[in-house]
Amino acid sequence: MLRRGLRNLSNTVRNYSNQANSVSNERQMQELALMNETCILVDPNDKVIGSASKKDSHLVDANGRVKLHRAFSVYLFNSQGDLLLHRRSKHKITYPNLFTNTCCSHPLYNIEEEREEKESLGIRKAARRKLNQELGIPLNQIQLEDLTYLMRFIYHDSGNGVWGEHELAYMFILQKDVDLNPNPSEIGELRYIKRENFHSSGRSFVSLV
Repeated sequence: MLRRGLRNLSNTVRNYSNQANSVSNERQMQELALMNETCILVDPNDKVIGSASKKDSHLVDANGRVKLHRAFSVYLFNSQGDLLLHRRSKHKITYPNLFTNTCCSHPLYNIEEEREEKESLGIRKAARRKLNQELGIPLNQIQLEDLTYLMRFIYHDSGNGVWGEHELAYMFILQKDVDLNPNPSEIGELRYIKRENFHSSGRSFVSLV
């Protein structure tokens, strides 16, 4: 009886392990597919100069350089003034498991409306798409005008020497109470930080902009 019980337990553990590996492999395949998306390459004045796959846009060359591409950075605050941060999924090829802002990603060259430059409409549409895709915020809870534009900045980091960042990023503030249903392929953890803890919490995180 004991031997049979141990055998059943062993089979259960093995099945669970196989299922976990299957889920992990599926999420890694999803991440690899996302690396084929096409980023918008720009010069330091934000003039479009071409396009490249997300993979090629994040590879560090022999001189430590990464292609400059257009991006956005969203900071979402709830009605209490708490800031929503997220920890990147362990399945991410670039910067896995690191805490960062609410949502940071890229408009895509192959989505025509995300190349629209008037009033930063293309970037806003990309931000809305990714807030839905990554955090599961329903599209009807995010309007383009909800995203308050603050500034643009250029950010460069050579990362681990293989994968890095070089972005001309648009920064947006979004203050709203929203429903969250995070995508586990993208998000490892969500955490609201109270205003009075911004400074102390910042020292605890190794983060991206």
